Amino acid sequence: MSSATDLLIACVDVDYRTTGAVAAALWFRGWQAVEVDNEAVANIPTVAEYEPRAFYRRELPCLLTVLELGPRADVVIIDGYVWLGDGLPGLGAHLHSTMGGVVIGVAKTRFASATDAKDVRRGASQSPLFVSAVGMDVDAAAACVEHMHGPYRVPTLLKRVDALARKTA
Repeated sequence: MSSATDLLIACVDVDYRTTGAVAAALWFRGWQAVEVDNEAVANIPTVAEYEPRAFYRRELPCLLTVLELGPRADVVIIDGYVWLGDGLPGLGAHLHSTMGGVVIGVAKTRFASATDAKDVRRGASQSPLFVSAVGMDVDAAAACVEHMHGPYRVPTLLKRVDALARKTA
Protein backbone atom coordinates (compact mmCIF):
# COMPACT_ATOMS: atom_id res chain seq x y z
CA MET A 1 0.00 0.00 0.00
CA SER A 2 1.14 3.59 -0.56
CA SER A 3 2.56 5.84 2.14
CA ALA A 4 0.00 7.57 4.37
CA THR A 5 -0.02 10.83 2.38
CA ASP A 6 0.04 9.14 -1.05
CA LEU A 7 -2.78 6.77 -0.18
CA LEU A 8 -5.73 7.38 -2.51
CA ILE A 9 -8.95 7.10 -0.54
CA ALA A 10 -12.48 7.25 -1.93
CA CYS A 11 -15.54 7.82 0.21
CA VAL A 12 -18.96 7.08 -1.21
CA ASP A 13 -22.57 7.65 -0.26
CA VAL A 14 -26.00 7.14 -1.79
CA ASP A 15 -29.14 9.22 -1.37
CA TYR A 16 -32.40 7.50 -2.27
CA ARG A 17 -35.20 9.42 -3.97
CA THR A 18 -38.85 8.65 -4.67
CA THR A 19 -37.58 6.81 -7.71
CA GLY A 20 -33.92 6.04 -8.15
CA ALA A 21 -30.93 7.37 -6.26
CA VAL A 22 -27.92 9.64 -6.45
CA ALA A 23 -24.50 8.17 -5.68
CA ALA A 24 -21.57 10.45 -4.86
CA ALA A 25 -17.85 9.82 -4.42
CA LEU A 26 -14.88 11.89 -3.33
CA TRP A 27 -11.24 10.87 -3.88
CA PHE A 28 -8.52 12.32 -1.65
CA ARG A 29 -4.95 11.59 -0.58
CA GLY A 30 -4.14 10.68 3.01
CA TRP A 31 -6.26 10.24 6.10
CA GLN A 32 -6.04 13.86 7.24
CA ALA A 33 -6.92 15.41 3.87
CA VAL A 34 -9.17 18.46 3.76
CA GLU A 35 -9.28 18.88 -0.01
CA VAL A 36 -10.40 16.38 -2.63
CA ASP A 37 -8.56 15.34 -5.80
CA ASN A 38 -11.72 14.32 -7.63
CA GLU A 39 -15.46 14.06 -7.14
CA ALA A 40 -18.20 12.36 -9.08
CA VAL A 41 -21.97 12.03 -8.98
CA ALA A 42 -24.08 9.37 -10.69
CA ASN A 43 -27.83 9.54 -11.13
CA ILE A 44 -29.22 6.03 -10.79
CA PRO A 45 -32.72 5.90 -12.36
CA THR A 46 -33.78 2.55 -10.86
CA VAL A 47 -32.78 0.80 -7.65
CA ALA A 48 -33.80 -2.48 -6.05
CA GLU A 49 -36.29 -2.47 -3.20
CA TYR A 50 -34.91 -2.45 0.34
CA GLU A 51 -34.42 -5.96 1.68
CA PRO A 52 -33.44 -6.53 5.35
CA ARG A 53 -29.96 -8.09 5.74
CA ALA A 54 -29.49 -7.76 1.97
CA PHE A 55 -29.09 -3.99 1.69
CA TYR A 56 -26.12 -4.57 -0.62
CA ARG A 57 -28.52 -5.61 -3.40
CA ARG A 58 -29.86 -2.07 -3.40
CA GLU A 59 -26.70 -0.07 -2.75
CA LEU A 60 -23.84 -2.01 -4.33
CA PRO A 61 -24.81 -1.24 -7.96
CA CYS A 62 -24.97 2.46 -7.09
CA LEU A 63 -21.51 2.41 -5.48
CA LEU A 64 -19.95 0.52 -8.37
CA THR A 65 -21.42 3.00 -10.85
CA VAL A 66 -20.02 6.08 -9.13
CA LEU A 67 -16.64 4.49 -8.37
CA GLU A 68 -16.17 3.81 -12.09
CA LEU A 69 -16.24 7.60 -12.67
CA GLY A 70 -12.91 8.16 -10.92
CA PRO A 71 -9.51 6.59 -10.31
CA ARG A 72 -9.08 3.24 -8.57
CA ALA A 73 -8.63 3.95 -4.87
CA ASP A 74 -6.39 2.13 -2.40
CA VAL A 75 -9.17 2.37 0.20
CA VAL A 76 -12.94 2.83 -0.17
CA ILE A 77 -14.96 4.14 2.78
CA ILE A 78 -18.65 3.31 2.79
CA ASP A 79 -21.53 4.56 4.91
CA GLY A 80 -22.45 1.25 6.52
CA TYR A 81 -21.00 -2.04 7.69
CA VAL A 82 -18.50 -4.43 6.17
CA TRP A 83 -19.70 -7.36 8.30
CA LEU A 84 -23.11 -7.91 9.89
CA GLY A 85 -21.86 -10.41 12.50
CA ASP A 86 -21.27 -14.16 12.57
CA GLY A 87 -19.35 -13.89 9.30
CA LEU A 88 -22.40 -12.56 7.45
CA PRO A 89 -21.14 -10.16 4.76
CA GLY A 90 -22.51 -6.65 4.72
CA LEU A 91 -22.30 -4.03 1.99
CA GLY A 92 -18.55 -3.54 2.48
CA ALA A 93 -17.73 -7.24 2.21
CA HIS A 94 -19.75 -7.47 -1.01
CA LEU A 95 -17.94 -4.41 -2.40
CA HIS A 96 -14.61 -5.99 -1.45
CA SER A 97 -15.50 -9.29 -3.14
CA THR A 98 -16.32 -7.35 -6.32
CA MET A 99 -13.41 -4.88 -6.35
CA GLY A 100 -10.78 -6.18 -3.92
CA GLY A 101 -8.63 -3.72 -2.01
CA VAL A 102 -9.43 -2.25 1.38
CA VAL A 103 -13.01 -1.37 2.32
CA ILE A 104 -13.83 0.42 5.55
CA GLY A 105 -17.37 0.77 6.83
CA VAL A 106 -18.28 3.80 8.93
CA ALA A 107 -21.80 3.53 10.33
CA LYS A 108 -23.62 6.11 12.43
CA THR A 109 -26.01 3.65 14.08
CA ARG A 110 -25.27 0.39 15.85
CA PHE A 111 -26.25 -2.85 14.15
CA ALA A 112 -26.60 -5.21 17.12
CA SER A 113 -25.14 -8.33 15.51
CA ALA A 114 -22.11 -6.50 14.07
CA THR A 115 -19.97 -7.29 17.09
CA ASP A 116 -16.63 -6.90 15.28
CA ALA A 117 -17.22 -3.18 14.61
CA LYS A 118 -15.07 -0.83 16.69
CA ASP A 119 -16.56 2.19 18.44
CA VAL A 120 -14.81 5.43 17.49
CA ARG A 121 -15.56 8.63 19.38
CA ARG A 122 -14.42 11.81 17.68
CA GLY A 123 -14.41 15.36 18.94
CA ALA A 124 -16.59 16.03 21.95
CA SER A 125 -19.30 13.62 20.79
CA GLN A 126 -20.36 10.87 23.15
CA SER A 127 -22.06 9.07 20.24
CA PRO A 128 -19.63 6.71 18.53
CA LEU A 129 -19.16 5.84 14.92
CA PHE A 130 -19.00 2.10 14.25
CA VAL A 131 -16.04 1.09 12.10
CA SER A 132 -15.59 -2.26 10.37
CA ALA A 133 -13.10 -3.30 7.71
CA VAL A 134 -11.90 -5.90 5.22
CA GLY A 135 -8.42 -5.94 3.71
CA MET A 136 -7.11 -4.03 6.74
CA ASP A 137 -7.06 -4.74 10.47
CA VAL A 138 -10.20 -3.26 12.04
CA ASP A 139 -8.22 -1.60 14.87
CA ALA A 140 -5.99 0.13 12.31
CA ALA A 141 -9.05 1.18 10.28
CA ALA A 142 -10.68 2.62 13.42
CA ALA A 143 -7.52 4.60 14.20
CA CYS A 144 -7.46 5.98 10.64
CA VAL A 145 -11.10 7.11 10.86
CA GLU A 146 -10.47 8.62 14.29
CA HIS A 147 -7.66 10.76 12.84
CA MET A 148 -9.50 11.98 9.75
CA HIS A 149 -9.89 15.74 9.41
CA GLY A 150 -12.61 17.53 11.31
CA PRO A 151 -13.52 18.36 14.90
CA TYR A 152 -16.89 16.64 14.94
CA ARG A 153 -18.25 13.11 15.19
CA VAL A 154 -18.36 12.63 11.42
CA PRO A 155 -15.13 13.47 9.55
CA THR A 156 -15.21 16.47 7.20
CA LEU A 157 -15.00 14.57 3.91
CA LEU A 158 -17.58 11.97 4.96
CA LYS A 159 -19.99 14.83 5.68
CA ARG A 160 -19.10 16.37 2.35
CA VAL A 161 -19.83 13.24 0.29
CA ASP A 162 -23.16 12.85 2.11
CA ALA A 163 -24.06 16.46 1.29
CA LEU A 164 -22.99 16.00 -2.34
CA ALA A 165 -25.32 13.04 -2.78
CA ARG A 166 -28.21 14.80 -1.02
CA LYS A 167 -27.99 18.14 -2.85
CA THR A 168 -27.62 16.78 -6.36
CA ALA A 169 -30.82 16.99 -8.38
